[in-house]
Amino acid sequence: MTAPADIVFLLDCDNTLLDNDRVQQDLRAHLEQLVGAPSAERYWHLFEQLRIELGYADYLGALQRYRDHAWCDMRLLRMSSFLLDYPFHARLYPRALDVIAHLDGFGTSVMLSDGDVVFQPHKIERAGLWRAFDGRVLIYIHKECMLAEVARRYPAHHYVFVDDKPRLLDAIKRQWGARVTTVFPRQGHYALAPRDAALLEADITLGAIGELIDLDLASLRERARRPHQQE
Repeated sequence: MTAPADIVFLLDCDNTLLDNDRVQQDLRAHLEQLVGAPSAERYWHLFEQLRIELGYADYLGALQRYRDHAWCDMRLLRMSSFLLDYPFHARLYPRALDVIAHLDGFGTSVMLSDGDVVFQPHKIERAGLWRAFDGRVLIYIHKECMLAEVARRYPAHHYVFVDDKPRLLDAIKRQWGARVTTVFPRQGHYALAPRDAALLEADITLGAIGELIDLDLASLRERARRPHQQE
């Protein structure tokens, strides 16, 4: 049995280490140029529909569903190429790779992401994140439901969970309590969303992921308040 590490850092991918909102903007512009605005909007409607059904973003699945409605449109063949060839490494947030290397000096860093089994690993690989984490990559459909599995794979006395989604920060804090320090980097569209008063606030809020390098990591446990202690 693997001995527990002192501390494990669990970092999300989209809008935490990688600017996924910018990726979507680029894809939207490409689709409008390729197939026109009405057809592009049809794709995004199917994309959101599929996200609700599956619980995660499935770009290629939405493309396949789009094809079911326009199977004679050969322009679709270029849409998949754009996604697969996209330079994801160019959309990493400033200091993202430095953050991973820095955290590895204090504990073990692990990517903990939601997503499909094909495109999400491809994105992580193309961004250079798979290598940066030295293969320590976990991808689930609903990661907040997989904490026992996460702890089995990477046992630790304490966890630091970094994610841009307040809903997930809340869910994991309620399950792990003082065992985890939750960190909210205000990036992406969730940074601008009104705060839901029903959700627990993160233990630490950052303006950007790069600020993790400047934190006093030795005090992270002290900042891991239990849920009932939060306001």
